[in-house]
Amino acid sequence: MGGSVPLGKLLGIPLRVHWSAPVLILFLGFGLAGGTLPQWVPGRSAAVYDTAGLAGAVLLTVSLLLHEAAHAVTARRAGIRVVDITVWGLGGVTRLGQAATPRTQFLVAAAGPATSLVLGGLALAGGYGAGHLLHWTLVSAVLVWAGGANLLLGLFNLVPAAPLDGGRVLLSAVWWRSGDRPRAQRVAGRSGQVAGFLMIAAGWIALTRGLGSGLWLMLVGGFVAVSATAEMRQAVILAALEDVRVADAMTAPPVTGPDWRTVEDFLATVMAGTQRPAVPVVDFDGRPSGVVERNRLLLVPASRRSELRVRDLAVPLAQCTVAAPQDELTEVLGRVAPAAQLMILVMEEGRLVGTVTGEDVMRMARRRLPDPGGGLRI
Repeated sequence: MGGSVPLGKLLGIPLRVHWSAPVLILFLGFGLAGGTLPQWVPGRSAAVYDTAGLAGAVLLTVSLLLHEAAHAVTARRAGIRVVDITVWGLGGVTRLGQAATPRTQFLVAAAGPATSLVLGGLALAGGYGAGHLLHWTLVSAVLVWAGGANLLLGLFNLVPAAPLDGGRVLLSAVWWRSGDRPRAQRVAGRSGQVAGFLMIAAGWIALTRGLGSGLWLMLVGGFVAVSATAEMRQAVILAALEDVRVADAMTAPPVTGPDWRTVEDFLATVMAGTQRPAVPVVDFDGRPSGVVERNRLLLVPASRRSELRVRDLAVPLAQCTVAAPQDELTEVLGRVAPAAQLMILVMEEGRLVGTVTGEDVMRMARRRLPDPGGGLRI
């Protein structure tokens, strides 16, 4: 997700934080400290409310992380590639590869809401104990608030609308009944579009009645509707690419460049001769060693371009998506890490024989399905 920065790892999974995440914490903290806690536990100072509000916001943010971590851990155990977890202003996003079976899809999707519901129950129980047994009224109020928020989060995510977890559950059910994953994606996507527009309408009504939460609901609804449309488009593309082999879509011979060249030389020669945003690089023996992106090279200060080697900035081969010419294209796309630049390296006997980019995929999809989805453009 653009605008996010790495922040270590969570259970061995790369963790990223979007710039909007602090806004989420401040929004939750101010709402809790300025409204909820003074009503539930009156008579405390502003500093105490602020501290408790911040603690509650951080507690809920940690709960969001655990929700996403449950998705990631379940996926990893099922053999699905987990790219990273990103926390942002509307919650969290876990980037995964595609599930191979409806059952795996269901288990990965259900893990998040199940975790939120369990955390919600534990927080409510802790709040009850803190209030009735220890008489820690403020701690109790924070825990009850966090517990209720987790229960709401778990139930909301079970709404059968992509990209919510409930939409993934719906996808797994339709996929299991029909055996047709692209059709299941279209059903879940259409449900997500409807749900998103209903959220936007409900948020607008709430705003007209003076409820500030209406704006938040409209933002969430917009995100759901846009994401659902993207998933429907993806389903159309996958349907169009059914039975297509990697060799049918690849560009050959591939444009490559030597990884031992300096950034300055590489930009002036290899990159100057192609419009592609990313280029595979090869070692002295002509074997691929990774992929380098034009934008990453351009970010290098001019004063250092004559010092740095391209290999130092390239994505190493171990982190690239590699396929054989006879592989099914949809299967390979299912294990591509979501990234700004799609680049599949097509290799045969250790040699690079071609590449498949996003443009290649779209060109093949349009060729096989000129008017996809009855007007849904790709």
